[in-house]
Parts: sequence; structure tokens; C-alpha cells
Amino acid sequence: MIIVNRERAQVINTAHGSEIRPLIDRTSSAITQCSVAEEILPPGHSVRPHHHRQIEEIYYIVAGRGVMTVGDEQQTVGPGDAVYIPREHRHSLENTGAEPMRIVLVCGPAFSHDDEIFDVPIRVQSS
Repeated sequence: MIIVNRERAQVINTAHGSEIRPLIDRTSSAITQCSVAEEILPPGHSVRPHHHRQIEEIYYIVAGRGVMTVGDEQQTVGPGDAVYIPREHRHSLENTGAEPMRIVLVCGPAFSHDDEIFDVPIRVQSS
């Protein structure tokens, strides 16, 4: 049995300003067919547009409000909303509210950085 408490999970600080806590995934177990993580997205921040070749994803909104984009569709989302993202579909989430968004991310097969394809490269500002 594998039990991972979010308070003891590794914290990944993303380029778009969020914190992701992989709970059960390839980094914490031998799991390959699914994974679950938590993301905290601060107000005014957006998940960078990206897609996956193999992974199907579900974003479950626990707290906060925002605008979810999947393909050409946009919709306001809030607590209790679950959003299915098919593989190969470009997607992003913008926190348009005043509080951090707490999102549970479910992937199948298990998340892999090799399958995360960003549409726009990160621009590094020089000093």
C-alpha cells in the first residue's frame, strides 16, 4: 500500500508561478497507468498552454475560480467542476479570481514530463 500525505509531498515550483505536489506518480512509486497531483495556482497566474501526446487528464477544481481552455473552447470553472482533457488537446487554466485555485490533477497513463509539450517556449529575461 502507498499512502502519500500532501504535507510531505515534494513541491515543484512551475515556470508559470504555481506549486505542484505530485502525490502518487512515477516519482513516488512504480505506478504507470495513472497519477494524481495537487496544483495551487495563484490569482492572476495561468497554466502555460500545452498538450500531451499520450496522457488524458482531468482537472478537478477544489477551490478558486478561473477560465479553462481546452482546444477552442473556454469556460468559467469553480469549486466542484471536473474538466476532461483528451490527449492531443491544447489546454490552459487562468486564475481569474481573488484566491488561489486548488486543483487536483488526474492523469492516465501516469504523468511524464516527456509527454508535456508547451506551445510557447519560456522567455528568460536577461539582467
